[in-house]
Amino acid sequence: MKKIKISNDIYLKWFKDMSFWRKFEDKCRSLYLKQKIRGFLHLYNGQEAIPAGLVQAMDLNKDKMITAYRCHILPIAMGVNPKKIMAELFGKNTGTSCGMGGSMHIFSKKYRFYGGHGIVGGQIPIGAGIAFADKYFFRDAVTLTLLGDGAVNQGSLHETFNMAMIWKLPVVFICENNRYAMGTSVKRSSNIEEIYKIGLAYKMPSFCVDGMDPIKIYEHAYNAIEKARKGKGPTFLDLRTYRYRGHSMSDSESYRSKKEINEFKSRDPILLIKKSILDNKLVSEKILNSFKDEINKKIEECVNFAEMSNYPNEEKLYSVVYSKKNYTFLEKKNI
Repeated sequence: MKKIKISNDIYLKWFKDMSFWRKFEDKCRSLYLKQKIRGFLHLYNGQEAIPAGLVQAMDLNKDKMITAYRCHILPIAMGVNPKKIMAELFGKNTGTSCGMGGSMHIFSKKYRFYGGHGIVGGQIPIGAGIAFADKYFFRDAVTLTLLGDGAVNQGSLHETFNMAMIWKLPVVFICENNRYAMGTSVKRSSNIEEIYKIGLAYKMPSFCVDGMDPIKIYEHAYNAIEKARKGKGPTFLDLRTYRYRGHSMSDSESYRSKKEINEFKSRDPILLIKKSILDNKLVSEKILNSFKDEINKKIEECVNFAEMSNYPNEEKLYSVVYSKKNYTFLEKKNI
């Protein structure tokens, strides 16, 4: 596997980005408790190394991403304005889907982020379909298809893996393996505990990667993306990560201990990068701490933008969902 040189600028970018993403999710939790955000809310705390490493390996001018419903941070990493993400969580017209997608369905055609899917495993064949279209039209793009460990037993994954290998599609399948799905450990839900081995059954190159380390994620993702771009087919990456919050806001977390959570917090990806920066004397701890004010200001700007935005009107329900103006349902509605 080709080793990637990581510049000082990348280390500092990772620290700032991951710190912002963590603060963004913490703010979302606070706003949910205040009932500013409704419905479901799945937070990303602890998994920040994944988008940090992946987007560094991608060509953001053409590569694409699709994922499940823990999807606030990934589009921000792809370039979507976090103000629009916050507005979507508030159900406002200025959100990424005009307030009608919500927490689980963030989407941005402009930044090639194709969801945000609420059906477990539903995005897996869609990701392969996007990759098929890119291959068919010679677009030289690669699609990163993310899924959780709870989705690996879905039949759609196995059908998709088989077809993707037959057709050598330009896709990288990535399992954000946070070990518990909704609340059931991998060892209780799967006969194959080493999830990466599922890909080997289809002769797909498959790797187990430390999902708390953006450096290792970057290296594996870069090699997988370049392989796919050269027409050599898909790769499956099993990223061993950990979420510090519950599956959703309604999760009592009775399936794991505080001791276990604290053990994984000692491997916090933000702290790991901070240590690398300080050990290599890139900047002082004082400078790193100074980023907090900038991040807090940016978060408040997101909240204020969402608060001040309007809710969509009824007409918007139809104008942004259906592209065909004389769609039968619209005629029956007679609007």
